[in-house]
Amino acid sequence: MLTPFEQMLFIVLASLAVAATVSAFMDMYRIINRGEGTLHLENLPRRAWNALTIYLTQRTTLKTRRITSLFHLGVVWGFTFYFLVNVGDVLEGYLTGYIFLENTGILFELYRLTADVLSVAVLVGVVYFIVRRWFLPNRKQLQFHDNVLLHPKVKAGAVGQDSLIVAVFILIHVGARFLGQSVRIAAEGADIFQPFATLLSPLFVGHTADGFALLIHALWWVALGAILVFLPYFAASKHAHLFMAPLNYLTRPERTSLGELPPLEFDDDDREQFGAARLEHLAQTQIFDAFACIQCNRCQDVCPAYVTGKELSPSALEINKRYMIRDQMDELAAGAESDHPLMGFAISESAVWACTSCGACIDICPVGNEPMLDIFDIRRDQVLVEGTFPAALQGALNGMERQSNPWQDAGERFRWAKGLDIPVPTVDENPDFEILYWVGCAASYDPRAQLTARALVKVLDAAGVSFAVLGEQEQCTGDVARRAGNEYLYYEMASANVETLNTVNPPRIVVTCPHCFHNIGKEYHQFGGEYAVVHHTELIEELIEQGRLPVSAHPNKQSNVTFHDPCYLGRHNDVVEAPRQVLNRLDGTLVEMPRHGKNSFCCGAGGAQFWKEEEPGDMAVNEVRYAEAAATGADVLAVGCPFCMQMFETAKSGAGTGPAIKDVAELIAERLP
Repeated sequence: MLTPFEQMLFIVLASLAVAATVSAFMDMYRIINRGEGTLHLENLPRRAWNALTIYLTQRTTLKTRRITSLFHLGVVWGFTFYFLVNVGDVLEGYLTGYIFLENTGILFELYRLTADVLSVAVLVGVVYFIVRRWFLPNRKQLQFHDNVLLHPKVKAGAVGQDSLIVAVFILIHVGARFLGQSVRIAAEGADIFQPFATLLSPLFVGHTADGFALLIHALWWVALGAILVFLPYFAASKHAHLFMAPLNYLTRPERTSLGELPPLEFDDDDREQFGAARLEHLAQTQIFDAFACIQCNRCQDVCPAYVTGKELSPSALEINKRYMIRDQMDELAAGAESDHPLMGFAISESAVWACTSCGACIDICPVGNEPMLDIFDIRRDQVLVEGTFPAALQGALNGMERQSNPWQDAGERFRWAKGLDIPVPTVDENPDFEILYWVGCAASYDPRAQLTARALVKVLDAAGVSFAVLGEQEQCTGDVARRAGNEYLYYEMASANVETLNTVNPPRIVVTCPHCFHNIGKEYHQFGGEYAVVHHTELIEELIEQGRLPVSAHPNKQSNVTFHDPCYLGRHNDVVEAPRQVLNRLDGTLVEMPRHGKNSFCCGAGGAQFWKEEEPGDMAVNEVRYAEAAATGADVLAVGCPFCMQMFETAKSGAGTGPAIKDVAELIAERLP
């Protein structure tokens, strides 16, 4: 029980601390509102439930670094429970003779047991994180390559200092409260519902009644006073993720797939800025990301550019954004322009163009951040406003604009079908088709990819599928333009394709390219196109299940196969099982690479990388992935993407030996009569 003076003092200090904290969080709110678009609160009950379950289960954190994540789970549960504990302690400090929940029976016992166990979980977890950051070998996960652009304060160690301040606060707050309970037990006797505090209580045996009262009193002030001291710093610290992470899940857009890019508005004649040159040009949810970031670097662990020594670290991008905000928080909240552009201060030019759009950073992030989208908004600014992009991309963009394909090929799009014994009808020749085969640019103009198209046609014919193609009506989906930052060219191409497809009105569309799959199926709705799109491995699986393919399509004597999951098939669009179900029909062994399914490692072609030289680094992305496939001992590396196919063919030519590379459709077609 506090004295009247202490009660008044606590109220004054708490009021000041809360006022400073509210002011800081209001600044955060104002800065987030500076961004484009809006935060999303539609379907609020479902959003709230999703955010709450992610927060309590920590399922996004537990995806990787299991030991570290389990310690984090204990800290999260403990610190969350301490909101209730702190309420109870404040009430006990103000109400004479009051014991929080004392008259609730079993609830009182569960409360004390939970507080005791979670106090230890928090203390052990925080000590582990301190040791990990500075002493354990895996501390390197929290560091960056020397070539990564870092904010000067980050480079000087500000992230570590911030982590230490937060850790010390937690140790003092929870530790003082836990010690206070041990002192109370030393004075009153063992408590089976506080086993850990009881275990520690002999340290305090021997004090007088006044001594016990003084210790309990002092530890109450240390525990609650630590909160009052820390609160004004809270919003500026990484500890803000405690609130901002679940709020990030609550308010971020619901996308059709992991990597759906939002469109730009070109109808506003007064608009001069497209994409993001400065912090305030980003979407509100992307600014929110900087406050939610836990600075764990998990995203850079899985980033193919970072892993192969490039300048890109998605984590560094988010942390740099955070420190750019901290440098001028009051000014940004008041509406001032940010002091520095994103390019050159939050991320380097080389890093911007090193992104393969694989989406691994988004998929792995425990707090729902989407750094990949920042990068593409910066690319949009560079292309549409600054007119700057890698010179090697010029040819592909010119080809898309002039010949409707990035190969810059003015020849017939339909020539891939010449010489086939099987007729390939166009939509005009077979208007009552069951499936529209969207061939794509790769299969139209690349000789190696054409073999996949011809194989699929053989499979469709064997299964008796009535199909058709657009022929010369088909043009590039525009994927390269959008991922390269030329959103206006993408807008034109997508709009034209939607007009064509809406006229044809296909019941279903099958594609052999995951990039076509993603754009037509997951992004064309932005332009009025809603289509049922399947990847060819999904269709083949369906045909096998329906018994429409002969048994001879999967006979004996099949070599061992390993499958590479294309990023835009597995991670972006969650098509993981279909190709494996097809390959398992082949009487051989499907050998998985260490990184597979949604955790697959990129081939290096996405994000327009296929059309330019890879940014400087230690290794080539495709060579790393091909070596991983070769290490399985498989005879065949099966793929489901023409760009993956070409990247691995290039890697194989450099390696000199390794598994043959074949599309899943080829493996099935080879075994047809």
